[in-house]
Amino acid sequence: MSDLFAPGPEPVEPTAADLPPRRFNRRREKVVAEIQRNRRGEYRVPTWVLALALVLLVGGWTLLIVLS
Repeated sequence: MSDLFAPGPEPVEPTAADLPPRRFNRRREKVVAEIQRNRRGEYRVPTWVLALALVLLVGGWTLLIVLS
């Protein structure tokens, strides 16, 4: 009966080698596809970069008008 409550092996965190290979293949295919699109010139500028550029442009014009 004492073996019934004996501690078992501790759980081990899965490593990259333990995960199914299809997850890595999908990720690799996405990265390769993105690189190919970028090389063809089909890249897109992220929305946050465009928003930041707009804020800087409007802020610059406002600063120019206020300080002149």
